[in-house]
Amino acid sequence: MTDDFIPFGKPDLSEDAFDQVRAVLKSGILVHGSVTPAFEAAFSERNGAKEAVAVSSCTAGMHLVLFVKGIGPGSRVAVPAMTHVATAHSVELLGATPVFVDVDPLTGNMCPEKLAAVGGKLDAVMPVHYLGLPCDMDRINAIAEEHGAFVLEDCALAVDSIYDQKKAGCLGLAGSFSFYPVKHMTSIEGGMVTTDDSDLAATLRKRRAFGYNRQLGERTRPGVYDVDALGFNYRMSEVEAAVGLSQLADLDGFQQARARNNSILREGLTDLEGLHIPPDTHGKAQSAHYCLNVILSPDCAGRRDAIMDGLKERGIGFSLHYPGPVPLFTYYSRKYGYKSGDFPNAERIAEGAISLPVGPHLGEDGASRIVKTFRDVYSENQG
Repeated sequence: MTDDFIPFGKPDLSEDAFDQVRAVLKSGILVHGSVTPAFEAAFSERNGAKEAVAVSSCTAGMHLVLFVKGIGPGSRVAVPAMTHVATAHSVELLGATPVFVDVDPLTGNMCPEKLAAVGGKLDAVMPVHYLGLPCDMDRINAIAEEHGAFVLEDCALAVDSIYDQKKAGCLGLAGSFSFYPVKHMTSIEGGMVTTDDSDLAATLRKRRAFGYNRQLGERTRPGVYDVDALGFNYRMSEVEAAVGLSQLADLDGFQQARARNNSILREGLTDLEGLHIPPDTHGKAQSAHYCLNVILSPDCAGRRDAIMDGLKERGIGFSLHYPGPVPLFTYYSRKYGYKSGDFPNAERIAEGAISLPVGPHLGEDGASRIVKTFRDVYSENQG
């Protein structure tokens, strides 16, 4: 690894973020303060959803929505085969059954045709906007409606993604976002659930904090509460919310840098033979440019390890989205009997993909260096 190594992702924290964190720490109010509601309101305004509910992670948000909607043993939830394991885990942890659906070979998103072919009743559908490109939500919503199922968007990589002039998180019953450090914006850890359903939002706020009910008749004294429902400790801290608020103020600049870097990489690599680069616009969908996936053709996929080694040796960070289809991970394949060949499109992407960074930490020079280095390494590993 070189001294000038370019990481896959790196948080960009302004001095304002440090100032806001210091202010929270000096206040002594680290949870249940005024900063988290302010962050919720600001994110809701940017996203366009009526409600935003801050949670401890995107996974917690998905789990919480499924929980309050009654998903449990006997429930069946459609999940794309190509996603982070958190999507399926949020279903599995409730005792429900994740029903895996293969993805579109062009976009990596849940394939509507495969979803429509699922046998049996579905109780929920969880489309994942793969690497920031929204799914075909018109068709997915229509299929979900036929099942009487609600739609929960996994928006972990989709802050500011757009479908038909609406942002991700506004395209189903609810959406769950991630603010992990290398995402479009960060709150250190943390996530946000968006919804237009005010009753759902109120229930989520209650259940994220153990199911507290502080209204005991006419008494609302500090420390006096009842618990009239099951809940979790899925709160966001005031420190995390302070970082999130600061990041929202800088998000326009972050997104402009991502779009620029994405264009540099896309234009610089698109002519390479044996390489597929998924589109950043498709139908009504417009990507938020989480990263640039390059997918090696089957005859080149056997050289992926050598290409990744070459990138690492020359100081270029990368990631894999994802190392395998979730149903073929040992836990799920053992439990449900999935095997190689069941999800050919997801398997093909997993075998050939290398995810290159486009984050604002690159700068134009960094993006150009990635292009040159990838072209060199790719050329050296042909034939």
